[in-house]
Amino acid sequence: MYFDLSLPSQLAGALLPDLILVIGAMLLLLVAVWGPETLGRARLTGILSIVVCAAAFAAIVWIWRHDATASAGIIAVDAFRWATDCVILSATIIAATLMIDYGEREQLVSAEAFVLLLLAASGMMLLAAARDLIVVFLGIELMSIASYVLAGIDRRSSRGAEAALKYFLLGAFSTGFLLYGIALVYGATGSTDITTIGSVVTGANFSNPMLLSGIGLLIVGFCFKVAAVPFHMWTPDVYEGAATPITAFMAAAVKAAAFAAFLRVWIEAFPGATAAWVHPLQWLAVLTMIGGNVIALQQKNMKRMLAYSSIAHAGYLLVTVVVANALGASAFLFYLVAYTLATMGAFAVVIALGEPGERNQEIADYAGLWNVQPWLAAAMAVFMLALLGFPIAGGMGFFAKWYVIDAALHAPHPQTVLAVVLVIASVISAGYYLGVVLVMFMKPRATDALAVRTIPTGTFLVISLSAFVLLLFGVLPNGFVKLAHDSVPISMVGAPAGPPVTAAADR
Repeated sequence: MYFDLSLPSQLAGALLPDLILVIGAMLLLLVAVWGPETLGRARLTGILSIVVCAAAFAAIVWIWRHDATASAGIIAVDAFRWATDCVILSATIIAATLMIDYGEREQLVSAEAFVLLLLAASGMMLLAAARDLIVVFLGIELMSIASYVLAGIDRRSSRGAEAALKYFLLGAFSTGFLLYGIALVYGATGSTDITTIGSVVTGANFSNPMLLSGIGLLIVGFCFKVAAVPFHMWTPDVYEGAATPITAFMAAAVKAAAFAAFLRVWIEAFPGATAAWVHPLQWLAVLTMIGGNVIALQQKNMKRMLAYSSIAHAGYLLVTVVVANALGASAFLFYLVAYTLATMGAFAVVIALGEPGERNQEIADYAGLWNVQPWLAAAMAVFMLALLGFPIAGGMGFFAKWYVIDAALHAPHPQTVLAVVLVIASVISAGYYLGVVLVMFMKPRATDALAVRTIPTGTFLVISLSAFVLLLFGVLPNGFVKLAHDSVPISMVGAPAGPPVTAAADR
């Protein structure tokens, strides 16, 4: 299947999954606003949003199976886009399922939340497809504006309002960096098309201060979106204050989309940028891996701990960006699947154990969970061990980190120091991941502890399927490994990797 992106009809065909989400969101908006605001209407809207996501998923699979290609244009038509889109849609389906159960528990009538989930997902998918910096900006804005509102969707919660305000202010601030960076890169190269930029940018013109400044501002903008240290300030408060299903969605889907765009722009637009900007990225990765894990050790609240955990994982994913070649892109895709399943599964357990008003979220509240809900404790242990990267019991999490380390060590210019730091950071993370497991299995249940409620069907399915997939492909990872390898775009194959980090350290 071939798409001529110069033709509007062909461009619409290439954007079919995205259009399904947008049109579905518009139709669901009518369902949400026409009629009384009831929990039943919100539940119906949630179920229909899952159907819309399933339709977009089916469109992706259909296009993917037909080996679609396209002429040069503003969007990519390749397996990397489809693989990332599948992760984003899976996260959206999980978030919508959790939101249905969460809304009934909290008596939160929020049919519009599901519309916003679809719009945010459409922005994320546009980001994954972007081959033009203007499209990157449009995707980030569509994703961000919907996410700002989602963070404060519970208007009764002062913490939710605070989370939304902080997210909006810092998000808008970071978008300014990104937009100014785009303007400077355009001024230096005369184009916003990343393929054209890649052909213009060579090692010879890296003395151009406008180009260097533009690349630097782009990196800052992306690092804000992925919550890399020191651009992570918004993350803990926003994750803690937002409704838990929305927190899970932001921790997984937003990070997936932003990293997909970051990786594509970095590899395709600035193939020669490694000499000028690889060292700052290396140190950002080191700071993010160490900083996220060290601060997570100090957390007592489960949502804040998972927030800092997501920051640490942003550091691991930054390693794949530093590698900047097909090996790194393949490791990124595999890691993304494992991280999404483990993170959203962990937040699903938080929802299952939570009480109205977002109570019962302290790590101490999980004491003795094995004695009252052994299945729930076992599932949470799988998610914690997967995020840690523990073999067998951690399932895909172990192989995810293994392939990132392998990509770092076997790049044309090995990133040995980054691989070592990743291992050290993972050892540090054992302090809080295993701490949760210890509390659940070894600590006695408090006499005044709240009884565990009956787990809603949707939340039960999310937890069970996430744990099952993690364990299954932790034992039989070859299928996902091959899929990740085959999903690397041709444009990324043979891309240069940066010099070893030791060169920066020696200076």
